[in-house]
Amino acid sequence: MKKINLITLGCSKNIVDSEHLSAQFIANGYQVVFDSNDISAKIVVINTCGFIASAKEESINTIMQFVEAKRRGYIEYLFVFGCLAERYADELRAEIPEVDSFFGVKNLKDIVAKIGMQYKHILVGERAISTPQHYSYLKISEGCNRRCSYCAIPLIRGKYKSQPMNQLLAEAQLLANKGVKELLIIAQDTTYYGIDIYKKQNLAELLNKLSEINQIDWIRLHYAYPTNFPEDVIKEIANNPKICKYLDIPFQHISNKVLKNMRRGTNSEIYKLIEQLRTQIPDIALRTTLLTGHPGEDDAAFDELKNFVISTKFDRLGVFSYSEEEGTFSAEKFDDNIPENIKNERANEIMEIQNSISKQLNTARVGKEYRVIVDRIENEYIIARTEYDSPEIDNEVLISCKSIQKTKMPHAGDFINVKITASEDYDLIGVVCH
Repeated sequence: MKKINLITLGCSKNIVDSEHLSAQFIANGYQVVFDSNDISAKIVVINTCGFIASAKEESINTIMQFVEAKRRGYIEYLFVFGCLAERYADELRAEIPEVDSFFGVKNLKDIVAKIGMQYKHILVGERAISTPQHYSYLKISEGCNRRCSYCAIPLIRGKYKSQPMNQLLAEAQLLANKGVKELLIIAQDTTYYGIDIYKKQNLAELLNKLSEINQIDWIRLHYAYPTNFPEDVIKEIANNPKICKYLDIPFQHISNKVLKNMRRGTNSEIYKLIEQLRTQIPDIALRTTLLTGHPGEDDAAFDELKNFVISTKFDRLGVFSYSEEEGTFSAEKFDDNIPENIKNERANEIMEIQNSISKQLNTARVGKEYRVIVDRIENEYIIARTEYDSPEIDNEVLISCKSIQKTKMPHAGDFINVKITASEDYDLIGVVCH
């Protein structure tokens, strides 16, 4: 069978784009391999990221790797699409002529046609799952209407466009029919969902209707925006047993000075929302993302950020150092005058604080029992997650295979009950409850 190597870089939203594209390839008689160096695939398609400098560099390096493979005759055709290609198509064509064609983020039909296939409209919503079969991402919108000063996504993806609810429910049912048990809800901003087509924030209704799909056991919410957070979503998380007590909500900073430069509201809104979430959903796990080194972050602002992390004790936390992106408000308005080493030192300091917090929180879980989903079996361990952890980025639960009879060995996607017996900084150790 003819084969295409489809390589996806960047975020989970790119994964969804690639999966939709792969359904078209498969329907046209091709076998698709994901993120593979298999040189038996003579056609390579790369879905690029252009969000920050390090992501751009990874995209360019990957393109050049396959340019060299093409030069050596291992592959015949090389196509590039996605965020980097959307933003820098002209420059890329001039710099890397070995690539057969570049496409933007909305040109999936053109990719299919360029390879000589027929785009099948009947497949809208169909996807070939590239993640483990038991979980999948559901992208509920495209673009973003927020005005965060440092972010290039609106320049790349355009204005916010919600996917119709009936279309999302149909896609989720298709995923469930393929064996998906956990849906991870994603968008540039999930809490804005519905305003453009339903004239109101409609995320809570979508979550409720998704929870009615029988095969879906867990629904996990990512990339929420803190300002004007919908209260009905809080109630849905609190009261719906299928909605994980988990929320990924990037706050970026806590200093009002920096938040003003970022164009992201005020810290009073942040403190109020955190209190509201933890009051109404006492066992919620909060994940946030922070940004160090944005223009205006002096020593006092950074100290305020550190104290915020220490006092709030987020369950999960990631941090990036500021990367100036051309065309953004920050790039045009502010001088990027904080040295890179200072940005990185601050990011590392935040993660050192979070390491200690994570260790404390994990220690407190020892002796407790949790329902977990099995992700995989690896090196004599069953690797699983609680509802408080998202795949790839959060903690895992390790269970020794030796502690389980072979006849009762679980499989990926199974739910089992586990008692935590020990903890590490970012992982838990457990045994199956009999």
